[in-house]
Amino acid sequence: MKVSAAAVALAFALVLANFADQSHGALQEGFYKGKCKVNVEKMVSDIITPLVGQKPWITPALLRMQFHDCFVNGCDASILLDGGSSEKTAIPNRSVRGYDVIDLVKAAIEKSCPGVVSCADVVVMATRDAVAASKGGWYNVQTGRRDGLVSLAKNVNLPGPSISVENSAAIFNSKGISTEDMVHLLGGHTVGVTHCSFIKNRLYNFNNTGSTDPTMQTALAVFLKLKCPQTSTVDKTIDLDQGGRSLVIVGEPTSEIVDNSFFKQIVVRKGVLGIDQALTLNKLTKDTVNKVVISSNDYFLTKFHQAMVKLGAVEVLTGTKGEIRKSCRAINKS
Repeated sequence: MKVSAAAVALAFALVLANFADQSHGALQEGFYKGKCKVNVEKMVSDIITPLVGQKPWITPALLRMQFHDCFVNGCDASILLDGGSSEKTAIPNRSVRGYDVIDLVKAAIEKSCPGVVSCADVVVMATRDAVAASKGGWYNVQTGRRDGLVSLAKNVNLPGPSISVENSAAIFNSKGISTEDMVHLLGGHTVGVTHCSFIKNRLYNFNNTGSTDPTMQTALAVFLKLKCPQTSTVDKTIDLDQGGRSLVIVGEPTSEIVDNSFFKQIVVRKGVLGIDQALTLNKLTKDTVNKVVISSNDYFLTKFHQAMVKLGAVEVLTGTKGEIRKSCRAINKS
């Protein structure tokens, strides 16, 4: 059967159209290349890198911000919106920091490339650069997200520090993130802090027993009780990574460096949060923890980077959905 040149051309055009439709709006690396006169990712890095050197708290703050954003309505920067009943006002988000950092980056980008780069992408790029500035290595991120239009405190339902491994895994799995990737993401606790109020139950009344959680290393429990007296009304901060050069000595924190130290601490029962310690004990997660411990630091960083990219792809808005906000704190005026 003869096929005319016109028919071949039409078929080829239909294939191309179908391919374009499938790839339209998808996240991709280097999404902004050719869309701005400036190198957007370099601009973000040039701002974030020196800031982290001056203020190391920025890294855990942005890691937490990205997680809290992506787990509520997807990675759409809805956590950045101001409002009396916005996500910011939800109890789990009241201690989230770093909004001013995102504002700074967004303002700089808007001056050079207005109306093109989303706040959702700024969060992901800035977090990546903060990790790199904290010796956690560089990784490519996908961009092309758009910003959400809805931010409600009632939609915030995040896993807490005492959640069981099974329940935590179920929540992560519901977002398309595997249990293995969940463990690697919780490795982000290698930087940052928690507060005494989140661990007093482990120190003084574990499971209503009136005693300390038996899975906590005795030396760590003594140290934490000194930092968090039972009757104290001051909610002090505690490093989540209690490690350092020694696996035994308490008080040599590496909590300003993104590395595998966190895992080396929890396997010797120095997990501060209940969920962190439980990772080493549960059949769903202990093999993944042990693999990180016996492997090189580069192994963990590679796994962490891959998991962060997967986190950044949760329920994103692309194509014509949502908008590109002018200000990360408010939706655009129509």
